[in-house]
This record gives sequence, structure tokens and C-alpha cells, in this order.
Amino acid sequence: MATIPAGKAIKSSVRFIPLTYNPAESETSALRLILALRPEWENNGKVEFVRFTDGITNTLLKVVNKRPGLSADDIDTEAVLLRAYGKGTDLIIDRERETQNHELLMQHGLAPTLLARFHNGMLYRFIRGSVTSPADLRRQEIWRAVARRLAEWHAVVPCLPSSHEPLSAEVNASQELGISASTQSKKDPILQSSIDNVAPGKPAPNVWTVMQKWIYALPVETPADTARQALLQKELTRLVEEFSNRPGLGHNGLVFAHCDLLSGNVIIQPHTTGSTTPETSKIVSFIDYEYAAPSPAAFDIANHFAEWGGFDCEHALLPTRSQRLDFVREYIKSYFEHLGQDQSQVNQEAEAHRLFNEIDVFRGIPGFYWGIWAIIQAKISQIDFDYASYAEIRLNEYWSWREEIEGTRTASKKEMPLRERRWQEE
Repeated sequence: MATIPAGKAIKSSVRFIPLTYNPAESETSALRLILALRPEWENNGKVEFVRFTDGITNTLLKVVNKRPGLSADDIDTEAVLLRAYGKGTDLIIDRERETQNHELLMQHGLAPTLLARFHNGMLYRFIRGSVTSPADLRRQEIWRAVARRLAEWHAVVPCLPSSHEPLSAEVNASQELGISASTQSKKDPILQSSIDNVAPGKPAPNVWTVMQKWIYALPVETPADTARQALLQKELTRLVEEFSNRPGLGHNGLVFAHCDLLSGNVIIQPHTTGSTTPETSKIVSFIDYEYAAPSPAAFDIANHFAEWGGFDCEHALLPTRSQRLDFVREYIKSYFEHLGQDQSQVNQEAEAHRLFNEIDVFRGIPGFYWGIWAIIQAKISQIDFDYASYAEIRLNEYWSWREEIEGTRTASKKEMPLRERRWQEE
């Protein structure tokens, strides 16, 4: 399969504002940040805040300055998005890496301008358009637009090497996790090495190292917690052995993946006057790059398909075989176009079926990924969301997939779960 060159680490040049967003004083603290960025807005117009509530970890505010004489379009052109990180999320997200991701995507015209960072968040230009819902993702003109844009990401954005920044929170390591001696902190180089090398031969970070980091961060306050951590560690080791070296698109089987392509992170761009794109052909952009990391393309796409069911995990709404194949055909066409390869030299139908089958192989792994994440969120998050139940649902997706591919469900004569039945529907 086609390859893309590996990238070089980017040194951030984004301005840092030494202030903090405080959710208890939302507008007051947000206004301080905005005026530090845009001092000319003070006493010049009316600054207003619009809260978006599509995510379940961060706070997202649109900040506008309604000055006399400006049209709605003018106001949106000057608007700023303020994103404040959820409490404790540094435990699972590398914020320096997120900034690198954003700047890298900016270089390729795939992210809005990052204006500044502050202690617990960032400020960037507002993207005009409408946020999709899970129902939108299930519309053909939208899923094809998502396929085209995701293929562009995977084809043109290089995978960055790790800056090897030290981790920032303590971890409970043990012999069961393959670490012979307890480490006092996640800053311990032995622990960092253990994370970076979880998938030998794959440059860190990647989707496998992210899951390893999260398993080390799991709460272990009870014997049941410790047993669960050991079980998930065993499963990750197994997943890496079985899937990390499968051939795939990109360099070394990895592409620059979004890894969180839920409906709230997909923006439908407005149709512009004079555009050569037909109105029936939609264009989308992606936002929020905190989970972006090198990953198999099949994982990123399988993860997106899981989001067709939304946060409620409505498995009856996941894409059927024919819908997935339509998505993949659109993706493959866009992928090789963005690589600039001679289309006559590419058997697109063969490539589409190869990727289609690979996505089928990876379909259960996003449940494992988000199941671990949700266990941690259940402990640290202050957002009103039932992370514990969400973790159970997502991990059950993984275990059901395991039973299906290993034949144990059939052998035990258990009924096929709805998610697996839906996946097989034509």
C-alpha cells in the first residue's frame, strides 16, 4: 500500500496567556482571557458568549464582539472559540502534543488558526458551519463528505515523532503490569519507556501507547480495581501482538488519525457564493485534536462508525455493510487523489475491499479504547455524564467482538448481540 513520509516534531510558536478559565466564574474568567487576546475589544462593542454543549469532557464557548455596523458574517469572521479542558484530563491527554497536532494541521489547511494557549485551555478562530448530530452522520451526503476529509487527513498529514515530554501524574505500577519495581511518578523514565515501547517497531506516540498510558492511569483503590487493571493490561498486550503489525495505509501501517470523530467534532461548512462545488456535495471540517495520534486507518474509521449511534450507543443505528462500503469507496478515491498518485495505477475497488475488510477486523477495538477512557473519567470528571455505564457498554462491545471472532459465542449457543447483528446486515 501507499506510504507517506514521517514528519519532524514542531516547536510551538503559539502565544501563551498566563491566565486560567474558572467554570465557577465562567464569563468573568473568559472575558479576562479574551481581552488579553483582543484588548481592542474592551469598551468597543458588546462581547457575548455562546456555550456549546456537544462534548462530554471540555467546556467550549464561542466569543463574539457585536460592534455597531458589523454584519452577522463580519461578527463570525472575528469570533473566537475558547476551549477549556475538563478537570483532571491531563491525566489522559498530552496537551503539548495536542498543540503540536493543531499547528501541524494548520500547516495543511485542516485546522483553524490557533490564537493562544492558557493554563487550562486554548483560543482559536471560529469555524463557520453547523455541528452535525449522530443522525447527520447517517446521511449519505454527510458520510461521503466525512470520508473525503478523513482520507485527506490520512494521506497528507505526516505522523510526528514524540517529543518525549515527561508525564505529569502518578501511577500505580505493579509486577502484573510488567513493571518490576514500583514507580513513584509517571515522570519516571522507566515507565515512559514502557509506554513508548508497548508496540515494538512503531514510533511513539500511537494508538497503542495511548491505551497503555490510560491503563497505567486506571484507579486501583480496591482489589477489584487492581484485578480489572491487570485484565485490561493482558488484553492490550494481546491486541498489540495480534493487530499492531498488520499491513495498512500510511507509513509503517500508521496514518495521522483523529481518533475521536464523533458528531460534535464534524462541522458542515456553509455553501459559499461562487463555489464550484454543487450544493448537493457537502464539505466538512473536523475540530478538537486532543486524541489525534498515529493509528491504523481501519481503527480511525471503525471508531467513527461507532459514533453513528451517539453517546447512547444505539447499536441498531450503526452502518450496514453497504453503507460502510459506500463510505470506504469514497474514502479510497479521495485518499489516492490526495497522495497525487496516477489513478490508472491504482485498483480502487480492490483497495476499497481490502480496507473494508480491515475495518471489519478492527470493529471491536474502539470499544476497548473508550471503555478504558471512561473508567478514568468516571473517577476524575465533574461533568454530569454516566461514565461508569458508558464504560460498561463500550467494554461489552469489545468482549462481544472477541466472542464473535473466536467462535466462543457460537460454541456456547448464545444469541448474537445487536451490535454484531447490525454489523452483518447488508
